[in-house]
Amino acid sequence: MKPRKEMVKMGTKIGAALGGIAFLIFGLIPGFYFGSYGSLVVIKHLMGGPVEPTVIVRMAIAVGTVLGIVCIASVCIVVGSIAGTALGYLVEAMTAPAEAKETAAAKANK
Repeated sequence: MKPRKEMVKMGTKIGAALGGIAFLIFGLIPGFYFGSYGSLVVIKHLMGGPVEPTVIVRMAIAVGTVLGIVCIASVCIVVGSIAGTALGYLVEAMTAPAEAKETAAAKANK
């Protein structure tokens, strides 16, 4: 039972690491774009029209940009972790019959 848990945990960790790498390659720029654009749209609707580049508006856009980056990073890491867990279960399911045959053969030789 213990090797199964270890294989699934290893798959989860590898998947999360690959999700983080995928975020750095593919998700950083969209995180900037969608976070800043989304916060600008929200501020425009709250103000009722075009916004002036004041300090408050710039701070709100900076917070929105950071929020967009964090959201996309968390999605990439969670999806990678789920995919890694699924692969861990798949590898465990494929290797379990071979281990059962080896165990049965070892018991038969005793």
